[in-house]
Amino acid sequence: MQALVVDDSAVYRKLIGDHLRSWDFGVTLAETGSEAWQILEQKDAPKLVLLDWVLPDLEGIDLCRRIRKGGSSRPYVYVILLTSNEGRQNMLDAMQAGADDFLVKPFDELELKARLLVGKRILDLQDELVSARESMRHAATHDSLTGLLNRGEIINMLLRELERARRERKPVGVVLGDIDHFKSVNDTLGHLFGDEALREIGRRLRAQLRVYDGVGRYGGEEFLMVLPNCDLPHALARANALREIVGSTPMVCSGEERLITMSMGVAISACTGKNELETLLNQADAGLYAAKDNGRNRIEHFPSAAKKAPSARARKS
Repeated sequence: MQALVVDDSAVYRKLIGDHLRSWDFGVTLAETGSEAWQILEQKDAPKLVLLDWVLPDLEGIDLCRRIRKGGSSRPYVYVILLTSNEGRQNMLDAMQAGADDFLVKPFDELELKARLLVGKRILDLQDELVSARESMRHAATHDSLTGLLNRGEIINMLLRELERARRERKPVGVVLGDIDHFKSVNDTLGHLFGDEALREIGRRLRAQLRVYDGVGRYGGEEFLMVLPNCDLPHALARANALREIVGSTPMVCSGEERLITMSMGVAISACTGKNELETLLNQADAGLYAAKDNGRNRIEHFPSAAKKAPSARARKS
């Protein structure tokens, strides 16, 4: 772990730095509060700081307050405030300024090491909590099998893009894709093959999309793609490229392989109002049903649908 030592005394900088290195800490040195603040503003700055109270420009207690004002958007910085002044009031002032620990100079070498190990343990625990929180957030917004956005999150993205489209008067393309004959894949090759096919199709779709496009698993074998700022000709071209990449090479799993195709329905937002989400999804669904009805492994724009799309349960695979 990297530690920042802030002290205007060259003797203490060397003394503390040597101790830290012998205890396998990385060391960054600063002589003034302003220099320390510049270091802490950098990306991947040290999160463990040993900070002298008395500094020539910005006192350590004031720098501590500035660190705490950074807010929750910054990684937490564990601060040990060093001072030559003893007394409970000084300790209270340090804690109220946001210091995590308080150590009086001259300090015992083993006491310093103990305080550092406590700080390191707390920072390690915080990193674990942050990682667990991110894992929970990912699980709440992504499909566990494919790693794509789940149904709720891809719908939320579509809502955001529709709102942006209304403000900027730009189109949003929607592509609803469904794997052809997926039940037959599961029945003949097994569900393990089917699961791997879903994962591989997700990878192929994601690789073909722009960084600001979205793709999510909409249902069992259905995928919803959101294409911001994409008019009808471009949306049809993009959908066709997606269809081709899915069916370009066979899916392979456990020695078995099968060429799998996808049918797609395309719809374009008209930026008309708040109820457009349902209309747009129904139009994409109608186009998808038309693609299935007209032979599969093709794309259709919703006006070409010969009849209103039935529910997903009634749709042929």
